[in-house]
Amino acid sequence: MVVRAAAHSHEAATHSHDAAAHSHEHEHGPAPTQVRVPARVGVGKYVTLNYTLRTNGAIRHIRSAVWGDEPLQYLHGSGRLLPALERALEGKVEGERIVVTLPPEDAYGERDKALQQRVPAETFGGVDQVEAGMCFLAQSEDGRHVENVMVTEVDEENGFVLVDTNHPLAGMTLEFEVTVVAVRDAPATAGCGNGKA
Repeated sequence: MVVRAAAHSHEAATHSHDAAAHSHEHEHGPAPTQVRVPARVGVGKYVTLNYTLRTNGAIRHIRSAVWGDEPLQYLHGSGRLLPALERALEGKVEGERIVVTLPPEDAYGERDKALQQRVPAETFGGVDQVEAGMCFLAQSEDGRHVENVMVTEVDEENGFVLVDTNHPLAGMTLEFEVTVVAVRDAPATAGCGNGKA
């Protein structure tokens, strides 16, 4: 009787062991599908953005799929964007939306009166009507550079036009609403492919 009980107990232990083994197999069955970690904006990454730029609450520029625009693509760290805007985008992920407000000193600087000058109206010969707000391409005095100038005032009586070579957004606080569309690695430039599409 004692021997039988021991044998029965052993069988129960064996059964219990099988259940544990079954449970163990279940835990280590097929691996769960890998969840893709979104790429983060960083130096050397190609970043695709949509954005809206406002100054004083008024929209100045939109780059949006809603309007059929191609998103802006740039290499992060290449200096294509304003440095303060790049810093604000650092570490952001695909799909993330941020609002960044840049004072003039972090954007295009304050307006510099030294960059305004009066030029004779005949400089604009060939243009029917010169008006404030018009933009022209002008060559620098040394002939090496071409820069944008904006007409800020027309003095018809004295035959002068006041032009300004400040950036059109100089002196303004810029508000960017940016959506990170995509972040990807720079393509390999040499050697064999890595098998990725």
